[in-house]
Amino acid sequence: MIEKLLPNRKHTEETIRRSIVKTISYRVVILVLDFISIYLFTGQIKIALGFMIVSNIYTTLAYFFHERIWDKIKWGKTNLKSSGQ
Repeated sequence: MIEKLLPNRKHTEETIRRSIVKTISYRVVILVLDFISIYLFTGQIKIALGFMIVSNIYTTLAYFFHERIWDKIKWGKTNLKSSGQ
């Protein structure tokens, strides 16, 4: 259905570099949100920083591999033929 809304879009596989940049930008947002939420719950900077560091190490790796695996899955991807461009 989304293909009908974006008819001129072509899907290509992501490069590892793009996946890394996306992972980093996403994690920066999550770092800030994690720190703010834990600080608001505890009122303690050390606890918020500790949680933020530990949780973001393993979730960053999980996100990266999740993205790379999904990029290999062909389900839901379309290969639109070029119209001579």
